Amino acid sequence: MISRAFLVITAGAAVLSSSLWSIPSEAQEAQFFPGLQYRSGPYAPNGIPFANGYADYLEMLNARDGGINGVRIHYEECDTAYNNDRGVECYERLKRAGPSEPASWSPLSTGITYALIERVAADKAPLLTMGYGRADASDGRVFKWVFTAPITYWAGADAIIQYIQEQEGGSLAGKKIALVHHDSAYGREPISTMQRLAGEEGFELSLFPVTHPGLEQTATWRQIGRQLRPDWVVMWGWGVMNSTAVQEAAAVNFPMDRFIGVWWSGAEQDVLPAGTRAAGYKSLGFHAPGADFAAHQDILRYVYDAGKGWGDRSGVGQVLYNRGLLNAVLAVEAVRTAQARYGNRALTGEEVRWGMENLEITNERWAEMGLPGFAREIKLTCEDHEGGGQAFVQQWDGQSWNIISDWIQPRNEALRPAYEASALQYATENRIEIRDCAAEE
Repeated sequence: MISRAFLVITAGAAVLSSSLWSIPSEAQEAQFFPGLQYRSGPYAPNGIPFANGYADYLEMLNARDGGINGVRIHYEECDTAYNNDRGVECYERLKRAGPSEPASWSPLSTGITYALIERVAADKAPLLTMGYGRADASDGRVFKWVFTAPITYWAGADAIIQYIQEQEGGSLAGKKIALVHHDSAYGREPISTMQRLAGEEGFELSLFPVTHPGLEQTATWRQIGRQLRPDWVVMWGWGVMNSTAVQEAAAVNFPMDRFIGVWWSGAEQDVLPAGTRAAGYKSLGFHAPGADFAAHQDILRYVYDAGKGWGDRSGVGQVLYNRGLLNAVLAVEAVRTAQARYGNRALTGEEVRWGMENLEITNERWAEMGLPGFAREIKLTCEDHEGGGQAFVQQWDGQSWNIISDWIQPRNEALRPAYEASALQYATENRIEIRDCAAEE
């Protein structure tokens, strides 16, 4: 069973379970998977199901398969509370806590991601920022150690505008779109893309930043519902900000079917507090909701039936649970890819980085993992650390999420030059030599 030892950082001090330092002898050859999770703080209701999905998948692989190609998994968590300083402290404490080098890091926070980019480069450790973080890190020539698969915020903004444009009959000229966003690095990520699209498509973009944690939105929604009266509202929120926004939108009678969030604003926790008034609300997604997959049944059989579940059985298959599961899949498959080159053993971070950069998950592989149709095919390269990801639109019917659109392909002909230009600026400012990917083949 995966060790339940974890770190909790409080008031600048570390409260450490003693079992973290007394790793069982059978785990000495295990592959270490560190968990930068948050089961406490204002964003815990969203962080917990993600953490459970991540840990349960690793737990299942140990119980069912003996790990990854016979190499057992050793997992430890540190609670960041979604706080940048604590995230860095957790990283520094966990990076030497396991029986081997960390396979990869996934902080589930754009702010912590920004704080770790230089650190992972120095430590030669891959940083997987799945659907968050710096969009320009998709350019692997500059960001060698950072991976944005399967999609970025800039691509998500493009996908949302494409969807809205389709709903409006192909033209957004003269339309009003409001962006309600978390006032943080995360919430500001899509702004430049949406401003560019506003100029190109002729719609009016209004920005409404929401202060952490997002409980005070009454004035914002009064302005939206009674003064601006936009045709659409887009939300880039997280945690209690999302459920508060849905409730405030309902209070001013804003039509839910014209309210669409990014993938971090489309989980059960975001809509259930509003009750029936949330029906019709939409969000992006990049993996299937629900537990109707063989992998989920294996989790229930090998983990929950054995009393090893990290959460409540009823949470298996919820959107954020599945998001954590997907994150674990990408990290595990990167290790598996690297093992094909370096051998079935505990790998270094640098070796796993190679596996990440050469990761390819085909539809056939999704089916082999018991997840057919769960997500799109993924293929990463030296130049492309995103994989040209796609997204769909899902809608809440009052009881469950239903996928209501085809996969939307972001317009990479505009996005890729934007990634490269921003990455080049970062490289110049930080004196980073741009990799020659052709020379590394």
